[in-house]
Amino acid sequence: MNIVFDQAASNFGTENHPERPSRIQRSERFLRQTHADWTWISPRIASEEEILRVHSSEHLGRLRVKADFDSDTPYYEEIEDYARRAAGAAIEVVNQSLAGQRAFSLMRPPGHHATREMAMGFCYLNNIAIAGMHALHHGQQKVAIWDFDAHHGNGTESIVHLHPGIRFASVHQYPGYPGTGIRSFDNVRNYTVTPGSDPALHVRKAEESLEELLTFGPDLILVSAGFDAYFDDPITDMTLSEDDFATFGRWLHETQIRSGAVLEGGYSTYLPKLIEAFLSAWEQG
Repeated sequence: MNIVFDQAASNFGTENHPERPSRIQRSERFLRQTHADWTWISPRIASEEEILRVHSSEHLGRLRVKADFDSDTPYYEEIEDYARRAAGAAIEVVNQSLAGQRAFSLMRPPGHHATREMAMGFCYLNNIAIAGMHALHHGQQKVAIWDFDAHHGNGTESIVHLHPGIRFASVHQYPGYPGTGIRSFDNVRNYTVTPGSDPALHVRKAEESLEELLTFGPDLILVSAGFDAYFDDPITDMTLSEDDFATFGRWLHETQIRSGAVLEGGYSTYLPKLIEAFLSAWEQG
């Protein structure tokens, strides 16, 4: 397993915000301690050309304006560089995947809520969409994006909608932030889960979402790996366990399709163990 990581990911933000530096710091320490055999790779900053395949130049310029985007998504000094490094990590995940390696981006900020023109929901650039477009630009014909974060990947959906080379599937809490993702259409598949649902129902919907993506015949599967559907996450009302995230990893392994994953949400102090469960099962089956 290759972990794409840079210490810069913990250099911004405050511990008063759910999307806090310690999410990454604790996870890095735990994974290094438990998997000394895993390889750690430093990402580069995504180029403007790579970002503009997904976002507008106006949006990129807005990241330099010293004003908050919304109450959840504040401006931080040098947030453009931090966001571009996270996007670069997602690109490196694709590069590793195309080389036949499993890779996971342990970076922040997350990305799946960011639309072409707007930062929102802790997200500034849409890392997974940038990664998907990078894969297509480098010869892949069909890219599947599987989003099991507890929140709907509204930004990813809006960016990839109607793109013939991408199919997107999201399984998420509804009702819940951002209040979207209640129907499927065109190349978009949405699976809603009611707050407090039986975890077996949630897992079954996650399985259906992955099965649907496989009917697309993807060359590459990219995963928006959010761990905020955990039963003890402080900002959601879901019921999944550590074993359920391991199940998701096992399914990914069993597809035998090149794949890569990027961290999205997950705000419990148990996050390091959830990531480890998913990655270990993905690696070993």
